[in-house]
Amino acid sequence: MRDGERGAPPWGTWSVLDEGERFKVKRIEVLPGKRLSYQKHFNREEHWHVVKGRALVTIDGDMRTLEEGDCIAVPREAFHRIENKGDSTLILIEVQRGDYLGEDDIVRISDDYGRAG
Repeated sequence: MRDGERGAPPWGTWSVLDEGERFKVKRIEVLPGKRLSYQKHFNREEHWHVVKGRALVTIDGDMRTLEEGDCIAVPREAFHRIENKGDSTLILIEVQRGDYLGEDDIVRISDDYGRAG
């Protein structure tokens, strides 16, 4: 991925703000009522910082609500999901750290859009 590259999944959008050796920073927008797949990564950990809205976060089955300004760490190989239960777009900053940061390092076990398995 190059700096500034964007993705348009069915749940919202993401863009790469910065990347370097062993790190990548993304802006992620989740549309109201949408959620990402329940997934894990083998080669990276993630840190999420909510900058707008309210997020319902699940990490290895533990659910918690994050408000604006809250952040949470997602350990490597932990199953995780973020969901927007609000009526406006959820915006978060995601910092990835690890040996490999490619978009293909995803194992999905549940997905609202038929991408699991």
